[in-house]
Amino acid sequence: MELRSTEPVSFLYASDRDRALGFYCDQMGLTLRSSDPFGDFIAMDHAVIRLTVMPEFKAGQHPVFGWNVPDIRTSVQALRDKGVAFTIYDGMGQDEDGIWTAPGGTAKVAWFADPDGNVLSLSEA
Repeated sequence: MELRSTEPVSFLYASDRDRALGFYCDQMGLTLRSSDPFGDFIAMDHAVIRLTVMPEFKAGQHPVFGWNVPDIRTSVQALRDKGVAFTIYDGMGQDEDGIWTAPGGTAKVAWFADPDGNVLSLSEA
């Protein structure tokens, strides 16, 4: 078995299951694959998010999951249209859409949070 050919699973935590599922499935457009008493599997084309319910969960301040997208500006706008708010950090030099451009101008990143405060990102390289 070679791990590079298997489906990756990322673990995210939520304090409120219904609210988290609404965000990931309704706002983000991802698909609920299955559920059990402890959480949910949210499917993407080539990966899975395991959303685990932890009633007292408190998110950290660093990104925990992200997506590489072909056109960050279009992706940011599409998520904004679904009610996702992008985070602008003081001193980062992001543009009005919350997009940060790395020195040299090739990589771009935009950050946002789920309802539990998990920091998520979109990247374009």
